[in-house]
Amino acid sequence: MLTKKQKNLLLFVNEKLKQTGISPSYDEMRSALNLKSKSGIHRLISALEERGFIKRLPHKARALEVVKLPENAATKDLYNSFSPKVIRGGLDEDDNVNKTEQFIPVIGKIAAGNPIEAIENQSEKVPVSKSFLSSGEYFALKVNGDSMIDEGIHTGDYVIIKKTNSADNGQIVVALIDDHEATLKKLRKKSNTIALESANPEFETQIYSQERVKIQGILVSLYRKFN
Repeated sequence: MLTKKQKNLLLFVNEKLKQTGISPSYDEMRSALNLKSKSGIHRLISALEERGFIKRLPHKARALEVVKLPENAATKDLYNSFSPKVIRGGLDEDDNVNKTEQFIPVIGKIAAGNPIEAIENQSEKVPVSKSFLSSGEYFALKVNGDSMIDEGIHTGDYVIIKKTNSADNGQIVVALIDDHEATLKKLRKKSNTIALESANPEFETQIYSQERVKIQGILVSLYRKFN
């Protein structure tokens, strides 16, 4: 028998693995369960491991495998954080394009690290299922860097961006700095400043005055090629 928190954590980890193929970070798990510290997550994971529901994979950081789920477990939204929808590509390129897909233009590269020059000329397109998209205008950028790795965003991924000039705290955005440098970061508005947060403890938060930062869009999904 699992406690409510153990069950919620197990379902959260399972859903993250299904969506991204990567275990959530301890900070993501803490936030999802509204816990104040990561020590509570450590205890919950140990309890789930002892009961045979999860397994830690050796020699891999934050690598968990869900062995089984409790009976009658329902997958539902247990958290209010962004979970990127990964659109897998590159496996069936010879197949006919499904009519439910549309092609999103890749207009350049985006830094998931220190800001770099972006946005460049359109170079290619990526197919995205229409079911992933709502109304609005979209574009794609190829990720360079690993500052957002704890959100499941890796170098070589294509981020699908919905065009908008505004975003809420906690959303992952394309931010244009001083009208010529773009970066992919989590947005935090603090008084008259904007903090652009990484999802990797090795990278420091970038803080700018509001007039230096323009929001270009918000992240809605990922496209990842598998050879």
